[in-house]
Amino acid sequence: MNGKDRQVIHVEASVSYDVLIGEGLLKDAGERIRKLGSAERTVIVSDDRVFALYGEALKNSLQEAGIRTGEFVFSHGEQSKCMAVYESLLESLSESGLTRSDLLVALGGGVTGDLCGFAAATYQRGIRFVQIPTSLLAAVDSSVGGKTAINLRSGKNQAGCFYQPSLVICDPETLRTLPEEEYRNGCAEVIKYGMIKDTGFLRKLKEQPAREWIGEVIFRCVAMKRDVVRADEFDTGERMLLNFGHTLGHGAEKLSGYQIPHGMAVAMGMASITRAAVKNGICPKETEEELLRLLQMYNLPTELPFEKEALVQAAGADKKSSGQQIRIILPEEVGRCVIRTIPRKDLIRWIG
Repeated sequence: MNGKDRQVIHVEASVSYDVLIGEGLLKDAGERIRKLGSAERTVIVSDDRVFALYGEALKNSLQEAGIRTGEFVFSHGEQSKCMAVYESLLESLSESGLTRSDLLVALGGGVTGDLCGFAAATYQRGIRFVQIPTSLLAAVDSSVGGKTAINLRSGKNQAGCFYQPSLVICDPETLRTLPEEEYRNGCAEVIKYGMIKDTGFLRKLKEQPAREWIGEVIFRCVAMKRDVVRADEFDTGERMLLNFGHTLGHGAEKLSGYQIPHGMAVAMGMASITRAAVKNGICPKETEEELLRLLQMYNLPTELPFEKEALVQAAGADKKSSGQQIRIILPEEVGRCVIRTIPRKDLIRWIG
């Protein structure tokens, strides 16, 4: 797929919807959102950095399509994915008189999509929302699949629900303004997809930088996620594979006070859990070497900068825990991962 192509991926879930991928789609967003139905009003939810770049263009597109438009703009950063900002968003929607026949638009990265999606799921018991991801991480992963959440003091994504969007509009042109660190964050999730599902995809990531075929990278990651969501929308089986690297990664984010970005933490988590898989005889040393080479090629970290005891304690609040058990995602080889359930008390032995 070249940069000017536009492609559609249809996601079959409790609410079915399309993911549109193609350059220039942001300018057409109003027309495409209008086709969803009867909404007369929308509120754009965005952080201050992204709204400054793309907010006015989106507002103009919506208004040209005859949709009255407001906005809720919050401070950028993971710290805003919290109860206080969520409550402020709900109060703003209520005060503006938004109704269940209207909709929200999440314009931004993963924090924005999670926050807006959770508000959409809970405002007046559910209002439609559209995802317009502007980060690579959101484009390839968090904007699709219906996971919405905010963080609590106890850990990441501890309050949330499954709530599918009505449409996802991904315009790769918006990725050109990404800071380098944000681009690298997204690359961690891209590598994750190859590790769990597609050796050929990983091979091409080694041969050609993702930036040079970014539209196709997004398409292939979203297609893989579509297949997983179709098989396991509510994360009780196969979908857990998408959490490769996340248990320890979420622990690292929490311990850092969310100063370590999500993608960097996932990269550390993938490297650490793959070392554990080698140590415990789950996969060959070559799998670890292959992953580390790829992470280093994309300038991603491979070491967790925390004591193992602290990481295990932080991981204890992970949503993949069940009673005294925790599910961990382990590679058997490049391109294939498995889900293992172990006692939580044994996690430190696994990664030690």
